[in-house]
Order: sequence, then structure tokens, then C-alpha cells
Amino acid sequence: MKSFIAKPNEIERKWYIIDAEGKTLGRLASEVAKILRGKHKPTYTPHVDTGDFVIVLNAEKVVLTGRKLDQKMYRYHTGHPGGLREIPYKKLMKEDPEKAVFAAVRGMLPKNSLGRKMLKKLRVYRGTEHNHQAQKPEVYEI
Repeated sequence: MKSFIAKPNEIERKWYIIDAEGKTLGRLASEVAKILRGKHKPTYTPHVDTGDFVIVLNAEKVVLTGRKLDQKMYRYHTGHPGGLREIPYKKLMKEDPEKAVFAAVRGMLPKNSLGRKMLKKLRVYRGTEHNHQAQKPEVYEI
């Protein structure tokens, strides 16, 4: 019996909609990362992008447990000396909740060219409106 290895031209991709309302940020991000990698499929192959497209709606209604909303910081570096910037999650969730969800999912994907390719299949929206009706997305329950 031989091992099955998926070939990039044989992969069938679906579109899924995930409603983030009332979901915990980390648990939501791990489920989204699993779908983007393709680990929910029996044809999963580690070195091939077998994942599906994901649309996350209601990003502003995602929940952080405990005191994370006050204590957790979103950090990035501008590339210049002394360029470390910190934004509290309370401010980030008010101004740009899509970035918070996107960053959480990005942290759970591989840190290589394959992970960057997987991240391009993620769409995050603030409300319930999206412009991907033509792809006929299915609702994915978490």
C-alpha cells in the first residue's frame, strides 16, 4: 500500500464562511488555520497547499477572555532603529478588528512561502456583508 500525496493541480478548493460573533479569538484562529492548511481533508499533504478559502464575518464581535483586552499588546517593528510599536488590543479592536483576526491566524500558519500562500486565501470582514457570493460559500460551524 502506498502513501497518498496530493498534487497541486488535483486539489479542489471550497469557500467557507465563518461567523466570528461571540467566538474566542484564539479558538477561532486555530480553526481557520486548520481549514487554510487543509488539515480537515483526508487528502492533506504537509508540503502542498491543500486548504480551502475562508471568509470570516463579524470580526469586531470576536471575544478576548480574561483581562487580555486591557493587557495584551499588538507589536510590530517599522524596520528603523527604535521602531518597535505597541498598540493595546482594546484600541486595535475598536479601530481595525480585521487586523487582529488576521494576525492571530497568521501566527498559527507555517512561517515560510507555503504559509504566505495559505494566508492569501483568508478574507476578513467587519460586518456581515461580503462580495464573494459568486463563489457559493458554505457556512462552516465551529
